[in-house]
Amino acid sequence: MPSVETTKKIICIHCGESCPNRSIAIGDDYFCCNGCKFVYELLNENNLGSYYKIEDKPGIKVSDKIYDNHFAYLDNEKIIGKLLDFSDASVSKVTLVVPQIHCSSCIWLLENLQKLHEAIISSRVQFLKKEVSITFTHDKLSLRKLIELLASIGYEPQISLDDYEVKTTSKKGSSLIVRIAVAGFCFANIMLFSFPEYLSSDGSLSEDFVDFFGYLNLLLSIPVLFFSATVYFKSAYFGLKQKIINMDVPISLGIAMLYMRSLYEVTTSNGAGYFDSFTGLVFFLLIGKLFQQRTYDSLSFDKDYKSYFPISIIQLKDKIEKIVPITDLLQGDIILVRNNELIPADARLLSSHASIDYSFVTGESEPIEKSYNDKIYAGGKQVGGIVELEVLKNVSQSYITQLWNDANFTETNKKSLTNLATRFSKHFTLAVISIAMFASFIWLLIDPSKAIFVGTSVLIIACPCALALSTPITLGAAQRILGRNKLFFKESDTVEKLASITHIVFDKTGTLTKTKASNISYIGKELTSEQTSYVRSLVHHSTHPLSVKLYDHLQSEKVFAIEQFDEIAGKGICGIIEKSEIKVGSASFCNAEIEIDKSKILESRVHVSIGGSYFGYYKISAQYRENLAQLASVLDEDYTISILSGDNESELATLREIFPEAEAFRFHQSPQDKLVYVRELQDKGEKVLMFGDGLNDAGALKQADIGIAVTEKMSAFSPASDGILAGEKFAEISKYLDFSNRAISIILVSFIISILYNIVGLGFAVMGLLSPLFAAVLMPISSLTVVGFAIIATNMTARKLRI
Repeated sequence: MPSVETTKKIICIHCGESCPNRSIAIGDDYFCCNGCKFVYELLNENNLGSYYKIEDKPGIKVSDKIYDNHFAYLDNEKIIGKLLDFSDASVSKVTLVVPQIHCSSCIWLLENLQKLHEAIISSRVQFLKKEVSITFTHDKLSLRKLIELLASIGYEPQISLDDYEVKTTSKKGSSLIVRIAVAGFCFANIMLFSFPEYLSSDGSLSEDFVDFFGYLNLLLSIPVLFFSATVYFKSAYFGLKQKIINMDVPISLGIAMLYMRSLYEVTTSNGAGYFDSFTGLVFFLLIGKLFQQRTYDSLSFDKDYKSYFPISIIQLKDKIEKIVPITDLLQGDIILVRNNELIPADARLLSSHASIDYSFVTGESEPIEKSYNDKIYAGGKQVGGIVELEVLKNVSQSYITQLWNDANFTETNKKSLTNLATRFSKHFTLAVISIAMFASFIWLLIDPSKAIFVGTSVLIIACPCALALSTPITLGAAQRILGRNKLFFKESDTVEKLASITHIVFDKTGTLTKTKASNISYIGKELTSEQTSYVRSLVHHSTHPLSVKLYDHLQSEKVFAIEQFDEIAGKGICGIIEKSEIKVGSASFCNAEIEIDKSKILESRVHVSIGGSYFGYYKISAQYRENLAQLASVLDEDYTISILSGDNESELATLREIFPEAEAFRFHQSPQDKLVYVRELQDKGEKVLMFGDGLNDAGALKQADIGIAVTEKMSAFSPASDGILAGEKFAEISKYLDFSNRAISIILVSFIISILYNIVGLGFAVMGLLSPLFAAVLMPISSLTVVGFAIIATNMTARKLRI
């Protein structure tokens, strides 16, 4: 026998495309083009070869073209200014839409860009939005070179210069509307051309007319197949390519089977086909997709513009200070920003000096020194004394939200019900495909003419869209309801996590107690009016609850400039006024020379030192929030409670009376002590919910499973927290926790409704009593039913709980 050489298909190791020959290779690895080879070499040279181990053939096919002037427009300073989210003396940040992001390998590579170029500080991917945020040193790497680097590895960003973010969103929505319009037009005309076939049930229509209208319908169905329906085919393809069975797989199978059946009948003159059902199916599916997209867009709109919190700032007008929401700020307004407060809008510095911490934007913690007339970007945090700024442009609430969502404050290892829904949908889809194949096989034996109808009906009627919608819709509705009640979460899945909490940790000062209401008296050497003004001027620069109380209590018309202001967490604040050092804080910090028996202290004390001499202290008796004892009584039934405080034990007796079942009362807790305590609880298996005032509790808030900052003014908050609660709503915490538990129950009931619907639908489909078109109509109805139930049930639950 002569030997026969078998030609084996050669696959590109980078992108998975077929290679024309073996001419482009590195060892035993072959490439379809030099572009893919270049990326392969680049990644391996920079120790990023693991990219190919995460997913099989994960790359994007890269053009061989060298980018000479393709991105030359990015050398224009005005264009760069429009694209950058942030730019300082050396560091810039840009957020880019990268449509090629499709798998875990893409995320891994794009989040390791710093290994490809030393000037890239960090990069973070928003997978669902297909966005990557990159922080880089523009002195070493220009924006143009950065974009060229991304393009060279197959991730060329989608760049629109005019109203970049909005334009990208609207384009996506308009594209879907065009697809619906095409499908609707073709569906209507095919229905019209099919009327002779409908009306000639006795077979009186001649075969010539049947063939003529059949081919007309075939022509009209082509744009539906190759334009309107491609969104499903592409989604199913990319899912299967990554070995993922998503919900578009059964939809694509149903569409393909129905079209092939119709094509066969028309081309073989065995009938007029079912192009009316095919185009109607696509039309109704796209309407369902539009409904889903509009639902998600609505959630995103609430998230971007309605915000989670009415951020406020001190506005200076005619020398009168007024707290206003940042959304009311206009260009030219004068604002005051105190120590550790965020700057809400791009502004010009009017003070002589400022020290700005841009860690929220770049991740770099070192403050940057600014001087008079310098531009300061939104998101920076003032470190030091109070500064005066002039707003340069209206506040963009969406940008503040973007800072909030920065990866520095995103928790990892989240186990959510959303993942459970995804896993359930996968098994559900496999079961449906199996049922469709089995039912088609049975009907081939009983009545072959109905086999395709039964198979497609099963695939369409059992689409898991409703299952996938129930979780985000319920959690999103719950998030909006809680937001209306002044509990603002940055992510809707925090509502889900809230239902799993086992241990609640409360900070005392500013959380359990009211920030403004206190009884204050001074004990010690008498202070002159000028010295009182010194103290008032100093505490005005701090956002600590005790500083705020003292500032509101002291009466003085004089305001002194502060030099060398410093705030030491857990100790106090200090500064130089008219060459005299002023200290306000703990006894040791102010060098108190008196004997202090802490066991007999029944109130908080703020000590004062002027010019190196200890004067005395302000006695501040706390006023606890209304209905706190009733709240504690309800929480004790389901949760373990701990109380932490940086203050002394003066309130221990009162706290024991309010929280008789509390597990622990810990005082003299530094910020690090609080964080360590939360971590210890988590090591014991507890799911911790932490309430703090957002300053000294920042570390503990970030460490907790859920951290909520309680505030009165909505200005001095920490972005390490997952949510913000208005102090006036503190007594409603038990209702909010109950509401979150009921929201999870609503999701589970939604699952059951969807399963019951599919059981009924599958029964009709398997018996051959359900046409594909009717199934396509019922599928979005099932989604509407589940979504409607989720929204109505969530709102009814809120009304029942009176929130």
